[in-house]
Amino acid sequence: MALSTLKGVEKLGEFDVVVMDELREKYPEQFTESGAMQWEWFENTIRPSNFVYVRHDKNSIAFTLQNGPVKEQGVNGCQVDTIIYAARAILEGFQKEFPCDENKLAILGLSTAIEALKSRTRNREARGVEGISEL
Repeated sequence: MALSTLKGVEKLGEFDVVVMDELREKYPEQFTESGAMQWEWFENTIRPSNFVYVRHDKNSIAFTLQNGPVKEQGVNGCQVDTIIYAARAILEGFQKEFPCDENKLAILGLSTAIEALKSRTRNREARGVEGISEL
């Protein structure tokens, strides 16, 4: 049920959401007759520039997290704020169907966390240390 709230969500934060269920329709040539995906194709074509994966058929979500500072390693994953965006989107979906004060408060808390991380980024940019291994 939780991931049904993400149906139609194309982005979480700055990252596209790859809906794994749709890959077979978009790239049928990358699947065998038995339905297995050509993993080499996925690893070389999809994974290098996509870091959020949803499987509605399995009610699962997966993230590839950034490994090392962006300016040193390049973008190779998403940041923790992307996970917070996902949690907030799920709760917002719940709030539409099952509104309650607790969901509202949790959404506010997650929004506050996102803003705090944005503030940290702005601070690091102003000091010239964003994306590198310096405090």
